[in-house]
Amino acid sequence: MIIQSARMAISQLFDKSFRSVLWKSLGMTIVLLILVWFILEALVSTFLTPVLGPWPWVATAIVWLMGAGMFIGAAFLIGPVSALFAGLFLDEIAEQVEERYYPDDREGTAMALVPSMILAVKFTLFVLAANLIALMLVLLPGINFAIFFFVNALLLGREYFQFSAMRFRSEADAIALRREHGLEIFLSGLVIAGFMAVPLLNLLTPLFATAMMVHVHKAVSARRPDQHQNTQNTAAV
Repeated sequence: MIIQSARMAISQLFDKSFRSVLWKSLGMTIVLLILVWFILEALVSTFLTPVLGPWPWVATAIVWLMGAGMFIGAAFLIGPVSALFAGLFLDEIAEQVEERYYPDDREGTAMALVPSMILAVKFTLFVLAANLIALMLVLLPGINFAIFFFVNALLLGREYFQFSAMRFRSEADAIALRREHGLEIFLSGLVIAGFMAVPLLNLLTPLFATAMMVHVHKAVSARRPDQHQNTQNTAAV
């Protein structure tokens, strides 16, 4: 079930609708990072350059160092920030998966704007934490990869599954279903963590994880036909 869900998610990653979300999230990310760069440069020019007037070379050095720092920071932040913007379009991704693979099932209910924004922030924090963990664990050879994959499998698997489930269920029912199938969801989270560990490919993590967990939710729900998608998403009320 897990391998099949991952395979179907990967097969849809480059569909037109998925590419649209990817370009929108990356475009917003790049615009934000450029805006931050101009703001920082303006702050340096306004407040620091006059103070360092007698030593213009110091101001120039600071600008160059800031540029190098922004370049490194952008490489680090592009994943988490793109996850933030992609999080705003997760319902769009889920709808595309449901329409393609489950056309005869009841349509899921999109989350309301505020809960959707909160969820996007949560996903961003998880991705940011994952990147920070990866940086810190460089100093712990041998166990760094194990900790990285365990933590991210636990967090990402739980959150993305719950998002997929709450398109059809109340939050309480989604949590109960997650706990009932905890091992399968954790193993699915391991696949997502492995996907996220690949440079550049990790920019597609929100799309892949959402698509995969839609399939996982459908699979585990099918085992409970008496309760299959019996509750509306209360977050959309």
